Amino acid sequence: MYLGRVVGRVWSTVKNDCLQGHRLLIVQPVTPELKDTGKRIVCTDWTGAGAGELIYWVRAREASFAFSPAEVVTDATIVAIVDELHIKRPPLADARGSEPTFEPRPSGSGRARSGSGA
Repeated sequence: MYLGRVVGRVWSTVKNDCLQGHRLLIVQPVTPELKDTGKRIVCTDWTGAGAGELIYWVRAREASFAFSPAEVVTDATIVAIVDELHIKRPPLADARGSEPTFEPRPSGSGRARSGSGA
């Protein structure tokens, strides 16, 4: 799944019969930090997303699964509207610029060790 933001919609008077009754929206892919990335794409909408909403979208064969058992011909589908986004940050580097070090557990911690027969 990929993050994106709905930036518009497509109006079509003639389209494939399989797409009748399905909305087509223009989606701008975004990074987890919500910065634009890549080209805008056209997605079928399974969720009822609106302009400006943050969404999840899928592509390839999985794009048609949202409409099962109907056989909708689509390469990209909006499958979720994102309510909240929490980003887990990697650990901060120390003053020297290297990753922080973690102290190993003392060998006399009372836990039995397995694997080494000695």
